[in-house]
Amino acid sequence: MRSMVIAAGCAALLGLSACDSKPEPAAPAAPKSMARMAQMYAGQEQIAKVDTATISVSEAGALTMTAVGSAAAPGYTNLGFLPRINAARPRDGIYEVDVVADRPAAATPAATPIEVKGAWSGYPAEYLKGVKFIARDNAVVAMLPAG
Repeated sequence: MRSMVIAAGCAALLGLSACDSKPEPAAPAAPKSMARMAQMYAGQEQIAKVDTATISVSEAGALTMTAVGSAAAPGYTNLGFLPRINAARPRDGIYEVDVVADRPAAATPAATPIEVKGAWSGYPAEYLKGVKFIARDNAVVAMLPAG
Protein backbone atom coordinates (compact mmCIF):
# COMPACT_ATOMS: atom_id res chain seq x y z
CA MET A 1 0.00 0.00 0.00
CA ARG A 2 2.79 2.36 0.96
CA SER A 3 4.60 1.77 -2.30
CA MET A 4 1.43 2.58 -4.26
CA VAL A 5 1.11 5.94 -2.46
CA ILE A 6 4.76 6.76 -3.19
CA ALA A 7 4.36 5.76 -6.84
CA ALA A 8 1.22 7.92 -7.16
CA GLY A 9 3.04 10.87 -5.56
CA CYS A 10 5.98 10.51 -7.97
CA ALA A 11 3.61 10.37 -10.94
CA ALA A 12 1.87 13.51 -9.70
CA LEU A 13 5.19 15.35 -9.31
CA LEU A 14 6.25 14.38 -12.83
CA GLY A 15 2.92 15.61 -14.18
CA LEU A 16 3.24 18.94 -12.35
CA SER A 17 6.83 19.47 -13.48
CA ALA A 18 5.62 19.46 -17.08
CA CYS A 19 3.32 22.39 -16.24
CA ASP A 20 6.16 24.68 -15.21
CA SER A 21 5.30 27.36 -17.81
CA LYS A 22 5.13 30.93 -16.56
CA PRO A 23 2.03 33.00 -17.33
CA GLU A 24 2.50 35.76 -19.90
CA PRO A 25 2.51 39.28 -18.45
CA ALA A 26 -0.77 41.14 -18.81
CA ALA A 27 -0.98 44.23 -21.01
CA PRO A 28 -0.46 47.44 -19.03
CA ALA A 29 -3.70 48.94 -17.81
CA ALA A 30 -4.79 52.28 -19.24
CA PRO A 31 -4.14 55.14 -16.83
CA LYS A 32 -7.14 55.78 -14.64
CA SER A 33 -8.81 59.15 -14.95
CA MET A 34 -8.74 61.21 -11.78
CA ALA A 35 -11.53 63.50 -13.04
CA ARG A 36 -15.23 62.89 -12.65
CA MET A 37 -18.01 63.63 -15.09
CA ALA A 38 -19.98 66.82 -14.64
CA GLN A 39 -23.75 66.52 -14.36
CA MET A 40 -25.47 66.18 -17.73
CA TYR A 41 -28.94 67.51 -18.40
CA ALA A 42 -31.86 65.15 -19.05
CA GLY A 43 -31.59 63.82 -22.59
CA GLN A 44 -27.92 64.76 -22.92
CA GLU A 45 -25.36 62.02 -23.59
CA GLN A 46 -21.89 61.47 -25.02
CA ILE A 47 -21.60 61.10 -28.77
CA ALA A 48 -20.67 57.62 -30.03
CA LYS A 49 -17.04 58.26 -30.99
CA VAL A 50 -14.46 60.92 -31.73
CA ASP A 51 -12.23 60.52 -34.79
CA THR A 52 -10.15 63.71 -34.66
CA ALA A 53 -9.87 66.74 -32.39
CA THR A 54 -8.02 70.06 -32.37
CA ILE A 55 -7.49 72.87 -29.90
CA SER A 56 -6.07 76.39 -30.22
CA VAL A 57 -6.10 79.64 -28.28
CA SER A 58 -8.21 82.37 -29.89
CA GLU A 59 -7.29 86.06 -30.00
CA ALA A 60 -9.85 86.66 -27.25
CA GLY A 61 -7.95 84.23 -25.00
CA ALA A 62 -10.50 81.40 -25.05
CA LEU A 63 -9.58 77.83 -25.91
CA THR A 64 -11.21 76.92 -29.23
CA MET A 65 -12.04 73.22 -29.47
CA THR A 66 -13.23 71.14 -32.43
CA ALA A 67 -14.06 67.43 -32.48
CA VAL A 68 -15.13 65.36 -35.49
CA GLY A 69 -16.72 61.97 -34.97
CA SER A 70 -20.03 60.18 -35.20
CA ALA A 71 -23.32 60.08 -33.33
CA ALA A 72 -25.39 56.94 -32.80
CA ALA A 73 -28.28 58.30 -34.91
CA PRO A 74 -29.22 61.37 -36.97
CA GLY A 75 -30.91 64.30 -35.27
CA TYR A 76 -28.64 65.07 -32.31
CA THR A 77 -28.85 68.75 -31.24
CA ASN A 78 -27.15 71.16 -28.83
CA LEU A 79 -23.66 69.83 -29.52
CA GLY A 80 -21.01 70.88 -27.03
CA PHE A 81 -18.25 70.08 -24.58
CA LEU A 82 -18.63 69.41 -20.87
CA PRO A 83 -15.34 69.80 -18.93
CA ARG A 84 -14.73 67.11 -16.32
CA ILE A 85 -14.21 68.04 -12.68
CA ASN A 86 -10.69 67.62 -11.26
CA ALA A 87 -9.87 67.62 -7.55
CA ALA A 88 -6.36 68.78 -8.44
CA ARG A 89 -4.70 69.76 -11.70
CA PRO A 90 -3.61 66.80 -13.84
CA ARG A 91 0.12 66.10 -13.54
CA ASP A 92 0.49 65.67 -17.30
CA GLY A 93 -1.43 68.89 -18.06
CA ILE A 94 -4.08 67.05 -20.10
CA TYR A 95 -7.58 68.08 -19.06
CA GLU A 96 -10.66 66.05 -20.02
CA VAL A 97 -13.94 67.06 -21.65
CA ASP A 98 -16.96 64.99 -22.58
CA VAL A 99 -18.29 65.51 -26.11
CA VAL A 100 -22.05 65.68 -25.58
CA ALA A 101 -25.31 66.34 -27.43
CA ASP A 102 -29.05 66.06 -26.85
CA ARG A 103 -30.33 62.77 -28.25
CA PRO A 104 -33.29 62.84 -30.64
CA ALA A 105 -36.70 61.75 -29.37
CA ALA A 106 -36.96 58.88 -31.85
CA ALA A 107 -34.43 57.91 -34.46
CA THR A 108 -33.30 54.84 -36.33
CA PRO A 109 -29.83 53.81 -35.09
CA ALA A 110 -27.31 54.66 -37.81
CA ALA A 111 -23.82 56.10 -37.39
CA THR A 112 -24.00 59.75 -38.45
CA PRO A 113 -21.00 62.06 -38.98
CA ILE A 114 -20.93 64.95 -36.53
CA GLU A 115 -18.72 68.00 -35.93
CA VAL A 116 -18.71 69.73 -32.54
CA LYS A 117 -17.21 73.20 -32.08
CA GLY A 118 -16.99 75.23 -28.92
CA ALA A 119 -14.89 77.49 -26.73
CA TRP A 120 -13.69 77.13 -23.15
CA SER A 121 -13.21 80.62 -21.73
CA GLY A 122 -12.30 79.68 -18.14
CA TYR A 123 -9.72 77.02 -18.99
CA PRO A 124 -6.59 76.74 -16.79
CA ALA A 125 -4.22 78.51 -19.21
CA GLU A 126 -1.08 78.23 -17.07
CA TYR A 127 -1.37 74.43 -16.65
CA LEU A 128 -3.12 73.18 -19.81
CA LYS A 129 -0.96 71.25 -22.30
CA GLY A 130 -3.70 69.28 -24.02
CA VAL A 131 -7.33 68.17 -23.94
CA LYS A 132 -8.68 64.63 -23.93
CA PHE A 133 -12.00 64.47 -25.80
CA ILE A 134 -14.10 61.61 -24.38
CA ALA A 135 -16.92 59.91 -26.29
CA ARG A 136 -18.94 56.82 -25.41
CA ASP A 137 -16.65 54.37 -27.24
CA ASN A 138 -13.25 56.08 -27.28
CA ALA A 139 -11.16 59.13 -26.44
CA VAL A 140 -8.79 61.33 -28.46
CA VAL A 141 -6.11 63.66 -27.10
CA ALA A 142 -5.32 66.98 -28.81
CA MET A 143 -2.20 68.82 -27.67
CA LEU A 144 -1.89 72.61 -27.54
CA PRO A 145 0.30 73.91 -30.37
CA ALA A 146 3.75 75.11 -29.28
CA GLY A 147 4.33 78.83 -29.24
